[in-house]
Amino acid sequence: MRTGLFFGSFNPIHNGHLIIAQHMMNSGLFDEIRFVVSPQNPFKPASDLMAENVRFEMVKTAIADNPGFTVSDAELHLPKPSFTIHTLNHFKNNEPENVFSILMGSDQMERLHDWKDIEGICGICDFHVYQRRGHAISEPGVKGRFTFHDAPYLDISATYIRQLLKEKKSARYLIPDSILSYFSEP
Repeated sequence: MRTGLFFGSFNPIHNGHLIIAQHMMNSGLFDEIRFVVSPQNPFKPASDLMAENVRFEMVKTAIADNPGFTVSDAELHLPKPSFTIHTLNHFKNNEPENVFSILMGSDQMERLHDWKDIEGICGICDFHVYQRRGHAISEPGVKGRFTFHDAPYLDISATYIRQLLKEKKSARYLIPDSILSYFSEP
């Protein structure tokens, strides 16, 4: 099975995540897109991070009607801090028949050299990169297999959605209707 791993805090999952995942699925390169809920991105502050189990349940609810999408809570059970190399090794050990790829935005390309054991990661899987605002797609500073996708460009961010919700404003049409009940919508 060809599995595209879409890592994220999904704080909250939003329609931009789902559209990118569906675009990658439509490419024909994957049999499934697996959303991997991360407990804490080591490059981001945790100040307004929703509980892990809530974020996992939101993703599970948001993708329930898409047979090509799955969700994993593996990182929530692995030792902290969560590192991609540990998660990939976990998946490879438990699913040796699968071929794994990482789906990522162009903003992450700038930080690849900071990832723990990036050489090991590049040896296990390839990368599929889509454009993010303010971050041009450029050649990575590491040796690996990279495919660049002309995915829909969406300017939706979880930070913006959290701000709307904090201000008691609606996030409808930005997040799936199926998860609106997780928030007290106006």
